[in-house]
Amino acid sequence: MAFKLWTVVSILGILTLGVLFFLGKNVSDDSNYFSTLALLIFIVLIIVTGVLLYTMRSQMENDVVESYLNTKINELELELQKSKETSEHKSIYLANMSHEIRIPLSTILGMVRMLKNTDLDIDQKAQVEIAEYSSEHLLQLINMILNNSKGLDSDLTLESVPINLKADLTKLFKIFEYQAWEKGLEFGYEFSVDKKQDFLLLGDMGKIQQVLINLVNNAIKFTNSGKVSITIDHTVTYDNLQVVSFYVKDTGIGMSSYEQQHAFNAFEEKNSNHVKHYRGSGVGLSVTKKLVALMGGELKFESKENEGSTFYFSLQLQKTLSVIVEPPKEKPILLNKFDFRFNVLVAEDNKMNQKVIKFLLEKHGADCTFVTNGLDAVNLYKVIDYDMIFMDIYMPKINGYEATKIIKNSDKYAKNKIPIVAVSASAFEEDIEKAKAAGVDDFLAKPIDNQKLNSVLKKYALKKEEQAS
Repeated sequence: MAFKLWTVVSILGILTLGVLFFLGKNVSDDSNYFSTLALLIFIVLIIVTGVLLYTMRSQMENDVVESYLNTKINELELELQKSKETSEHKSIYLANMSHEIRIPLSTILGMVRMLKNTDLDIDQKAQVEIAEYSSEHLLQLINMILNNSKGLDSDLTLESVPINLKADLTKLFKIFEYQAWEKGLEFGYEFSVDKKQDFLLLGDMGKIQQVLINLVNNAIKFTNSGKVSITIDHTVTYDNLQVVSFYVKDTGIGMSSYEQQHAFNAFEEKNSNHVKHYRGSGVGLSVTKKLVALMGGELKFESKENEGSTFYFSLQLQKTLSVIVEPPKEKPILLNKFDFRFNVLVAEDNKMNQKVIKFLLEKHGADCTFVTNGLDAVNLYKVIDYDMIFMDIYMPKINGYEATKIIKNSDKYAKNKIPIVAVSASAFEEDIEKAKAAGVDDFLAKPIDNQKLNSVLKKYALKKEEQAS
């Protein structure tokens, strides 16, 4: 580019010199006039040359800057690609680890619940209860880590379903109660409720629990002596809205003024020495703040170093017409008044998980047949009539997705469409969507939640009874 510019300007300079010289020669023979004209031409050439050199220098600098910027852009694009690949690898790793941890954990919880239903004395029941709550706490921690890892990078959506705050949160707090006792801490929770309030509220219990898990877990973790207390206040009400305020207070290490200023973005700090005592590296609180804001509230806190902290927020939840009633005693779901028993095929390759599922289903009056891979499930379905199938997703020979597709495309299924329920320790959205695409009717995550299992059984047991009648 610079060479082309130099060539053009040089040609123009030579032409200009020739024209001026030719004009000067023909206009006058006066030597003084010619000398003046030559001097003028010389000055013009100096000016042209100066402009040319300045232009060339600017152009060369621009070329250097452009080359540097292009190099930087390429480097940044490579770094961005590497970051995306690293993020994808981390997500895959977390998904795999979640699946691997949930499998043995589901067995532990299942066996503990089986033991809980046997003849135990008071001390044994207390010990089993502690084991159950500790296992559930471990499951909550796994969920917390996975949810926090996704919370800042994904577009979150709210659910709006009827919830009973006291009933739904009491079990959660029981889990933390044992964790606090293990550290020698006092632990208390209180529900301040107007006695006249006997209605359910609309909200997203999953996200409320995630917020409280993050806050209570941090409170216990950073409290070495004293007490952790939780207060749920829903005495303020107006029109069709209920104001619910949540307070999590501890007597722990508290936070310095610097930590308070960076409480919700400490995970971005490059110098970890400033936040070495910070709660959960900041990611948990950042996600918690985002979740509270999503639900229409604002997470705030008060803290004094070496005296403790109080985190609090308020939500406005819609009232419902549903009245809170005491749950009836659990009865077998898969038995009708004629002692009709459900014949259930269970495809599960883990022997211990087979025992857990067998216990849960037989408790509701089911007859269970077990297979350890998808191929056996398909072959057995062809020759025996079943009322329901529980299909593990990841099995040898044929996985649950393929086995479901084969069963659903069979002539036998076209005549008698039985429900197929997917069961998996991997319960990410993509797993659920993939299972639905394969044709499953419902999805249960391991460890199997008894209430969710009850809902599934009630749904399909009623349909079966309607068909039989």
